[in-house]
Amino acid sequence: MIRPLLILQLILCLSLATAHAEESGFPKFAAATVQPLATDAATNAVRRGGNAVDAAVAAGLTLGVVDGHNSGIGGGCFLVIRAADGTITCIDGREMAPAKASRDMYVIGGKLDNEASKTGALASGIPGALRAYDLALKKHGKLKLADLLLPAAEIAEKGFIIDEVYARKLAATADKLKLFPATAMIFFKADGTPLKKADLLVQKDLAKTYRAIAKHGLDWFYGGEYAQKVENWMKKNGGISTAADFANYKAIEREPVRGKYRGYDIVAMSPPSSGGVHVAQILGIMEHFPIRHFRASSRVHVITEAMKLAFADRAYWLGDPDFVKVPRGLIDPVYAKELAARINLDHTTPVPAHGTPPHWDGDIFGKHTTHLSTADVDGNWVALNQTINTAFGSKVIIPGTGVLLNDEMDDFAVQPGVPNAFKLIGAEANSIAPGKRPLSSMSPTLVFKDGQPILTVGAAGGPTIITQTLLLISNMIDQGMAPNEALKQPRFHQQWTPDELKIEMTFDAETLQRVEAFGHKLEKSSGFGACQCVMWDARRKLLVPAHDPRVPGKADGM
Repeated sequence: MIRPLLILQLILCLSLATAHAEESGFPKFAAATVQPLATDAATNAVRRGGNAVDAAVAAGLTLGVVDGHNSGIGGGCFLVIRAADGTITCIDGREMAPAKASRDMYVIGGKLDNEASKTGALASGIPGALRAYDLALKKHGKLKLADLLLPAAEIAEKGFIIDEVYARKLAATADKLKLFPATAMIFFKADGTPLKKADLLVQKDLAKTYRAIAKHGLDWFYGGEYAQKVENWMKKNGGISTAADFANYKAIEREPVRGKYRGYDIVAMSPPSSGGVHVAQILGIMEHFPIRHFRASSRVHVITEAMKLAFADRAYWLGDPDFVKVPRGLIDPVYAKELAARINLDHTTPVPAHGTPPHWDGDIFGKHTTHLSTADVDGNWVALNQTINTAFGSKVIIPGTGVLLNDEMDDFAVQPGVPNAFKLIGAEANSIAPGKRPLSSMSPTLVFKDGQPILTVGAAGGPTIITQTLLLISNMIDQGMAPNEALKQPRFHQQWTPDELKIEMTFDAETLQRVEAFGHKLEKSSGFGACQCVMWDARRKLLVPAHDPRVPGKADGM
């Protein structure tokens, strides 16, 4: 006699196989990004003899042109790469605080300046994206950085039609963008109004910068003309970044975070990403509950409580591992079981402070927001998260360069306990120091089964990156969903403080009522985030890409 649980498992497997059959896959290569031109750039790189690593860099550089409000070479990135030979490489291209940065640099006249870390000359860290791209290509790519810069430069020079999201971000930040003439010259019309949907955005200076890097190499950016232009502008406008800061920047290889979830292996970015640690931590807590058998409201409740516990730990423990001790015990299965025991299935539980993981003072991670996913049939898998932080970063474009500088200094705890632009708070572990890298929520993640990669995933959207990523993984593993179906599911997010549950209204009214009855304070949302992924469909031997239906994008392959 077949047991009921076995019957349920068989049904889930059959439904998953059916779902896969309904979603388009590709035999050689697949990519998913938030912008069709970036996905096309990835595919074109493979057609020119590149692999998934080349494709990811091509897409990243192109996004810096066509999705510049989110990311670009004036910002940073994390890459998690599984190469064809089976090696795992995690590259930290996170921005770095200038040498003249200090813990209290935003306390001016005895009062915290809440805007200085977000807008203007003091908001930017030293960008690392280009160094990270170059390192990834040298280790695992087939093409050169110049091969991938030039097609993106052509798009910048000829222009592209901006979409609804780009136009909305321009309108929302117009007042701040106007403060900087070189920025306004690019994004505003002659009558002083920002470009609108369907307008052509031409970026000739950015094209020149891309071509100069292609011709002269990274030294032109990090040790030559570009770095000097930044220093000169900063001196005139109250900034502290120097050409020496650029020359001192290095991309760093780090050991990955490794976790497990229901027989799958999770491989993700280590600190200064908080994403890898807390995706693994939350999944570890969730494994102690039969998530797939819960009704929707109970599933939301339990996962929310797990999120809350992890984000409390994030606020206290996480920072740049080159400066602070970040305990590996945060992803210890024993600690996950301890945290799971604190969750009450019937109502919310207060989380007054962080937990204390085992061996917190000795076993530590080693020293040393746009997401895209690519994969190829040879076994190269890439999860790449890149960002300039908030929309249009610091809003600063150094005249003649076309490059938007990040505002990643706001990702530090500008003062311990003071919320940043995403309402996140941090402690001393994430305080500002010269050469330090701010904590990030970027969560590029690979999932393996029996030693083989089956999923590359990540997201954009501040701290919701972490929860989007783990919800996608749960939807596929716990609910047996295929990628596009999983991305359509309603989302929710809890980050400990403020103590509220951000939840999409695409949940039915009864579920929302039941969730509220558990004691959660709901912050209802029409939709948030942007998640991308590629999955390996072993049955059909196809790579299945998927992009988030909440935003424009494209999933494609060959």
